[in-house]
This record gives sequence, structure tokens and C-alpha cells, in this order.
Amino acid sequence: MPDTADKILDAALMHVPFDGWSETSFRAAVSDAGVDPVVARGLFPRGAVDLAVAYHKRGDAEMLQRIEAADLDEMRFRDRVAFAVRARIEAAEDREAVRRGTTLFALPIYAPDGARLIWGTADAIWTALGDTSRDFNWYTKRATLSGVYSSTVLYWLGDDSLDNEATWAFLDRRIEDVMRFEKAKAQVRGNRLLSGLMAGPAKILERVQAPARDGSDLPGGHPFSR
Repeated sequence: MPDTADKILDAALMHVPFDGWSETSFRAAVSDAGVDPVVARGLFPRGAVDLAVAYHKRGDAEMLQRIEAADLDEMRFRDRVAFAVRARIEAAEDREAVRRGTTLFALPIYAPDGARLIWGTADAIWTALGDTSRDFNWYTKRATLSGVYSSTVLYWLGDDSLDNEATWAFLDRRIEDVMRFEKAKAQVRGNRLLSGLMAGPAKILERVQAPARDGSDLPGGHPFSR
């Protein structure tokens, strides 16, 4: 059986297409779910904003289940990334709820929440695919994938092609762009002159560390802060 938070979220999805992730939707969802408003506010202190956050995290959880159930061993790595991003978008199911969430998190007051959610999705994908980087690459991988994911979602919101074929073609192009960038980085590292010019900045970046897996929302760490 769904817990109280899930009951409220499920009820909210009936109202979001009409009223967005708003206080109106939140109050209607609480009433429909038959939950005490005080209890509901304790679960979602910011009301519909926290409901929108919960909806995004539910999609991340569904994506991880799809990745775990899939056989990725025979796929090229770029195809694994594409599969994961596609799984995340397909996990959303309710396009209008995503559209309304995009509008909500575009507001300056909630933009940090939106950025944190997208970063969390990218982190979940890389972790599920076995990424072990703990240096500056930890950040560049997630930043790049955040851009791929967010741009693909925006394309998907306006896609009316059969079975979202245009979206998946767009996703493939974005990942191909990333692969070309990674190839260019490798060529720089292999070029004696260019690698020499980058030696100084590279030494600095080597000191950047990925954040500890302690459940905090801090974006990262470096040895000078420890």
C-alpha cells in the first residue's frame, strides 16, 4: 500500500495539469487523499514545491529500477548512457506534470532546487553505470550529463513524433557531441605541447575531490577544506 506521502503525491497529479504545482493543487490533493493538513504540511513543508521535488525523485527511483532490470553488458558505453537518460524520461510518464515542474523550477526562487534535482539525476545515472571517478572528472561528467538530460527533456516536452522518435534522435546527437568532446580532450592529453601548457591547471584540478557519500547536499570538496 502507498504511504501517506505517496497518496498525497498521487492525488496531486490529478490537479497539477490544471493548477500546476501550486498551493491550490496541494490543498486539493491533501483533501482527496484524506490526510490531516497538519500531517501533510509536516511531510511537505513547502507544499506543492516539495511535492514537485518528490515527483522528480520518484522518477529517479523508477529509472534506477529500469537500469537494474536491463541487460547493459552488450551495449557500448554511450548506448548505456542513452538508455539511462531515455529510461529517466520514460519514467516520468506524465508529460504535463513535468512541463509544470519545469515552469516552477525556472522561477528564480526555486531555480536552485531545479538545478540540484537535475544534478542528482545525472549523479544517479553515473553511479548506476559504475562510475568510480573521485577527482575533477566526477564533476565534469555530471555537469555534461546534466546538460544532455535537461536539453533532451525540453525537446521531449515539445515532441509530437510517433513514439517520441525525434526525442531519441535528438538524445543520440547530444551524446555524440559529448563523445566528440571527450575525444578532443584525449587528443589534448596526447599532444606533448598542449599537455605541457595544461600541466599547471591540471595540477590544480587534481586536488579537487568528489564529495563524500554522506547524504549531504554539498556540491563537493577539496583537500583544503578538510
